[in-house]
Amino acid sequence: MANLRDIRRRIKSVKNTAQITKAMQLVAASKMKKAQDQATSGRSYADLLNKVINHLKEQTSPEDHPLLREEVEGGENDLVILVTSDKGLCGPLNTNLLRLVTERVSEGSSFVTIGSKGRQAMVRLKRNIVADFTVKDPVSFAETKPVSDFVMERFLAGDYSSIRVVFSNFINTIRQEPHIETLLPISPIELGTKKAFDNLAGGAPGEASGLECSGYLFEPSTRSVLDTVVPQYVGYQLYQMILESRASEHSARMVAMKAATDNAKQMIKDLTLEYNKQRQAAITAELLEITTAMRALE
Repeated sequence: MANLRDIRRRIKSVKNTAQITKAMQLVAASKMKKAQDQATSGRSYADLLNKVINHLKEQTSPEDHPLLREEVEGGENDLVILVTSDKGLCGPLNTNLLRLVTERVSEGSSFVTIGSKGRQAMVRLKRNIVADFTVKDPVSFAETKPVSDFVMERFLAGDYSSIRVVFSNFINTIRQEPHIETLLPISPIELGTKKAFDNLAGGAPGEASGLECSGYLFEPSTRSVLDTVVPQYVGYQLYQMILESRASEHSARMVAMKAATDNAKQMIKDLTLEYNKQRQAAITAELLEITTAMRALE
């Protein structure tokens, strides 16, 4: 059984840990609010842009733009963009992402990593990393554009048949889900809790909106319009996925640090109770010794 000095030392150590986790919780909560606002505010534009591009895709042919070509069936030469955090202490967030990679991504796939945790994991798993990018916090579109330009260049060069993104999809502060989406060739993408194309205009699902027209007129030409719109779509969808990952990271870290702080407080209570029990037992033993000595002198 630990003596009183050891228990006091443990109580002091746990209190210091609780102060650190509490400070990290407050910092994560501050960053979480900004990241959540940034992620949720961009979803409407991402959904509408997704809808426009998929309408354009239905009314054009793959020959009109190379980014619209269909994925090669059975091809394993795909490129995966893995979006993880740079730091730990965010609960099972990165672990769930890596589990999804091992379950749904073939070993022959190549990787573009965003975040040091993903890069370190891919190195341990001996996966092929073709590029690694760093995105600061808060996320800006200018920082994510080189990533989208790089993957589009490799896709257009025919190096890969598809470009997929593995990221943490932000649902709410408590819930973040690992998700994998196809970025290229272009396909409908769902972000957050609202499905793409559902209730975008504020009406009931299935109602016609202004975007659901039967045809488009391209001026000056179909190729020139697609050369502008399609790369913008790819860049913004990747940007939105990184925003979702960053909001998930800060939310998971805030929840994890709050749980750690609560556990530390409970441990302090338990140690204090044990300390008081042992102290009371020591006092009682001393009193018994004094009483025994006094009776022996009588």
